[in-house]
Amino acid sequence: MFHGITLSRYFGMRFISAVLAVFCGLIALTVLIDYVELMRRASEIPNVSALLVAKTSIYRVPQVAERLMPFCVLIGAMSCYLTLSRRLELVIARAAGVSAWQFISPAIIAAFLIGVLATAIYNPVSAILQEQSKRLEAQLFGQPTSTGGAFWVRQRTDDGQAIIGAQSSQQQGAQLNGVSVFAFDNAGRYQQRYEARTAILESSTWRLIDVREYPSNAEPHDRAEVLLPTNLTREQVRESFATPETVPFWDLPQYIGIAEKAGLAAAGYRLQFHKLLAKPFLLAAMVFLAAAVSLRFFRFGGVQKMVLSGVASGFLLYVFSKVTDDMAKAELMHPVAAAWLPVLVGGITGFVALLYQEDG
Repeated sequence: MFHGITLSRYFGMRFISAVLAVFCGLIALTVLIDYVELMRRASEIPNVSALLVAKTSIYRVPQVAERLMPFCVLIGAMSCYLTLSRRLELVIARAAGVSAWQFISPAIIAAFLIGVLATAIYNPVSAILQEQSKRLEAQLFGQPTSTGGAFWVRQRTDDGQAIIGAQSSQQQGAQLNGVSVFAFDNAGRYQQRYEARTAILESSTWRLIDVREYPSNAEPHDRAEVLLPTNLTREQVRESFATPETVPFWDLPQYIGIAEKAGLAAAGYRLQFHKLLAKPFLLAAMVFLAAAVSLRFFRFGGVQKMVLSGVASGFLLYVFSKVTDDMAKAELMHPVAAAWLPVLVGGITGFVALLYQEDG
């Protein structure tokens, strides 16, 4: 019993070390590439601060790394088991009566715990840093670039209706950049259009800054500031302009509830919530996929094919998850099914392949 616990702890620590090495290497590489790209974009800005560029890059890299975490587990598990096989440690363990299921059990438990920590702790931190990176990017370039296309929201007041669009947002929608406003009267007749550099949500008003006004019956003219009445609350606005990836895990249930009460689309937030809930199971499924292609002994050959098949399976699972995500956001699939279906497909595929190899 004691030797079994010691061996499981050894396999578990080898797996965790391999995953951490891949994850840290990925973060370092991403920071370097992103920093070089930001420096290239900021090269024409006079007196640019290298520290500000570095902070902007460092703050937004954690969210990129979070999306690639399943691949880190997949590559780390493959590296761990291939190394153990090359050193004949798996051969010795099998000769001692240890089965493949005992090899991978510590890794599955470790991957599940990593997923729990990633959802409960890492995700809220990365979401906060992503918002900070938006502010730093606005400070660096004047206004942040749009990362998800234009966002739109409709409001109705006593003065009429307005459709507000923005290329990007800060402070969870309280500040908009690249703003277009189409104003209508109560009968639905078009009145005028505003093009503003920035819009800031204040009490019962949108403060439009650096505005070009296009009236329906007059020539366009510029205005320094326009106050647009609104009955939208900060909570309602952030449901339309805050991307789900920038909302911390613990705040997502509140966002979903507010969106549903306001009659806004909550599919993106519900999808993000269930994807984070499913992350521990997804990482465990990656261990099954890795074990299915990397427990073959080196003396049997075909190591290159095993590695390529493992990478290909992870890539196909990623493509499949992106397809289900897009279908859920387009309301063609329920968000719960879109979040959990890739986990089930990956886990069952790896489990069946490993079961076939080990037990025929």
